[in-house]
Amino acid sequence: MSDRKGSAFAGVGVAIVTPFTDGKLDVARLKTQIEFQIAAGTHFLVPVGTTGESPTLTHDEHERVISEVIQLASGRCKVMAGTGSNCTAEALRLTRWAEKEGADASLQVAPYYNKPTQNGFYQHFKAIAEEIGIPHCVYNIPGRSAKNIEPETIAKLSDLPNITMVKEATGSLDQCSQILNSTNLTVLSGDDSLTLPMMSIGAQGVISVAANIVPKELIAMVSAATRGDFATASKLHHQLFPLCRDMLSLATNPIPLKGAMKLLGRDTGELRLPMTELEEFEFAKLRKTLINYGLL
Repeated sequence: MSDRKGSAFAGVGVAIVTPFTDGKLDVARLKTQIEFQIAAGTHFLVPVGTTGESPTLTHDEHERVISEVIQLASGRCKVMAGTGSNCTAEALRLTRWAEKEGADASLQVAPYYNKPTQNGFYQHFKAIAEEIGIPHCVYNIPGRSAKNIEPETIAKLSDLPNITMVKEATGSLDQCSQILNSTNLTVLSGDDSLTLPMMSIGAQGVISVAANIVPKELIAMVSAATRGDFATASKLHHQLFPLCRDMLSLATNPIPLKGAMKLLGRDTGELRLPMTELEEFEFAKLRKTLINYGLL
């Protein structure tokens, strides 16, 4: 699979949270997070995606997080900046900024809420790819964006030289198979619990939420699958599965992740409205999940 277009991003990327203190961006805690990930051996960082609460950041904050992460990473690992939008002009503006600041790639979410046609999806991503020269990862998450980017559209997009990856979060192994079958794009899992099943049919890694707290285990699983050691990978998958299932099913991401980081002393855990903290009974469930895994 090494000849796929986006293979430079094979492995584990982490969709990092945006830390807030008293409602404001906390750059010191952002630095701590990045050092934690680099020490773990994370292959690339993904700031200001869904996990980074990008919909609630101001334009200035969004740009600043991208710049800070690139500067703090200092070339020690790649940075794939979340610069997608449901407005093509806005996606272009953010992606231009990321390229100027030195991002290695961009993550382009499917335009959400306005539900484009398949041609609309194609023209949106084409406009970004033709204007901005860094590699782009198309992020297909119909559960959030309200519409699927069909495999035929992704196949058409794959003809554009710098569209090199898909973050595949449809939950459909058939769709994953069809993309792998009809394109030379690198497919990255967008669902932690589906990473190993997707890798078994040719995906090359994950953009992970759970790796915010257990990066080494995710890296070990993906590395084992990459070298064809599916016995080890399967063992790690089943170790990770209850954590991913029980943590991420409590509430919409990143609510439970920020709750977990708070319990682990790793972050402020603050969220921005309309995201709200877990209820007390949910925190109790989360604490039990972390204890069962061995993190607490």
